[in-house]
Amino acid sequence: MTTTALPRGRRRVGFPPPVVFVLVLVPFLIEAVGVFWPAIQGISLSFLRWNGIAPAESAGVQNYIDLASDPVFGTALRNTVIWIVLFGGISFLAGLGVALLFQSERRGVGIYRTALFLPIVFSLVVTSLIWSAFFQPSGVLNTALEGFGLGDLTRVWLGDSDTALYAVIVAALWREIGYVMVLFIAGLKGIDPAIMEAARVDGATAWQRFRHITFPQLRSVNLVVLSVLVIDSLRSFDIVWAMTRGGPYHSTELLSTYMFSTAFESRSLGYASAIAVVIFVLALAVIISYLVRALSEEKES
Repeated sequence: MTTTALPRGRRRVGFPPPVVFVLVLVPFLIEAVGVFWPAIQGISLSFLRWNGIAPAESAGVQNYIDLASDPVFGTALRNTVIWIVLFGGISFLAGLGVALLFQSERRGVGIYRTALFLPIVFSLVVTSLIWSAFFQPSGVLNTALEGFGLGDLTRVWLGDSDTALYAVIVAALWREIGYVMVLFIAGLKGIDPAIMEAARVDGATAWQRFRHITFPQLRSVNLVVLSVLVIDSLRSFDIVWAMTRGGPYHSTELLSTYMFSTAFESRSLGYASAIAVVIFVLALAVIISYLVRALSEEKES
């Protein structure tokens, strides 16, 4: 009996065992049933008129046409963009700043890290209750302003359409910055300290080391943080709804809160689904644009 030898340098490719297919197929099916299928259903629902009870009627693209002329939707879209820029931008910069400050293992650093990360263990409803009390007319903020002789600056922070949105953003930042800090600290731990030491010996300043070594080394972490912040911004609902319910006069209305009130208070599920599609497209556009830019910069370097 003769055996055929494989050519030198070539290996027989074994067929993966069935358990591999099971381990891959089961998560894929769960993802398809729990995520992909509902998403497809939501997109199809955006082309219908349906109140959840009566038979659905085809609306074509009328829901999207109505969105273009809906003043509340325009306000919610503008507020959402403001939320993404302020909430996302401040969370990114502050999280990176405290991560750089507390990355080294020295005495007492763990206490500060824990203090910054502690708000993340609170639910958003609890966070909203804490900050609602803080912003009350007789709350801590107004009391402190009066104590420092700045009584003219006191106001009903959550009841003033000029300040309500920014007050809610402050509450959301209190919970988010610690989370972003942890993500950046994990990325900073992966930077080879020998590179930083060599740059320090060569006379590079702290800013030069950050600009040319630290920040470029965090490119993959930046993408993760950006994705998390964009997604968190677009799905911000609990804290806004608990603190202001989108008021006063829709001044804190976000796409998420408007979608919820449209679906479950106005019973316009097709219209709410169109808002959900806009949220999805907005998130996808922001993340893809950053990804394309990051990949182009990587090719250039």
